[in-house]
Amino acid sequence: MAIHSPLNRGAILLVTTAGAVLLLGSCSVISQGTTVEPGNVGVKIKTLGSGAGVAPEALPARWYFRGIGEKIVQFPVIQRTYSYTRDRDERGNENEELSFSDNTGLPMTADVSVTLQVNPASAPMLYQTYRLTFDQLLDGPIRNDVRSAIAAETEKVSVETLYSGGRQMVVQKALARVSNKWARHGVAVSQMDWIGSIRYPSAVVDRMQEKTKLEQEALAAKALEAKETALANAAIAKARGEAEAIRIKGEAIRANPQVLQQQAIEKWNGELPKVTSGATPFVKID
Repeated sequence: MAIHSPLNRGAILLVTTAGAVLLLGSCSVISQGTTVEPGNVGVKIKTLGSGAGVAPEALPARWYFRGIGEKIVQFPVIQRTYSYTRDRDERGNENEELSFSDNTGLPMTADVSVTLQVNPASAPMLYQTYRLTFDQLLDGPIRNDVRSAIAAETEKVSVETLYSGGRQMVVQKALARVSNKWARHGVAVSQMDWIGSIRYPSAVVDRMQEKTKLEQEALAAKALEAKETALANAAIAKARGEAEAIRIKGEAIRANPQVLQQQAIEKWNGELPKVTSGATPFVKID
């Protein structure tokens, strides 16, 4: 049986304690690390000391050690498309549809998507300006600007213009507004689109559909009228042509009476009439 002296027990305790310290230390180091994922850049924020604030340089994708009082916020820098919809999407259950009105104040709503991309070098200044993560920017300032831009353009036109195809003009002008503002912050907003149809009040939809129906019926009636006119003109032209042919033929016969004699000869089958009144047969031979 082995006998452990007090010295041996002290050595074992020292080794065990050192191992525990090293283990805790390594866990602490791991817990103070942040991995900036591919497709993102990191923004380092210091909350303690004289250098507190947002570091001016963006951090490329890799693992970073975070010191005491430091945190790293990640910003996506690849092009991405986000949707503001009434229905649930990948970012949550809340209703994010956009509301606006036409030039008479008629209320409408719609789902809209935006495509954008953050300039990696601009990420630190973007965070310093708004103190928001990128998802928070999408839910707050960017969404507000998209809604405001669309509302500013729809207020210039009637609901009839939107319903009959003018909505694409509206969304492109709204895109220009949003793009110009966010370009100053290093965010390129390259595309904005309606998702599905604008949600008009039901009374407006019924009115527009009835108007479209009447316009289609008017076009059909106009096309039928044009067809009938064309047919009548063709018949008149044909009759005129036939009358002109008869006139020309009559003039030719009057100018050349022998033509009738020649036609009679050509049509005669060589037989004389079996019953006559004593007159000379109609064929005259000189």
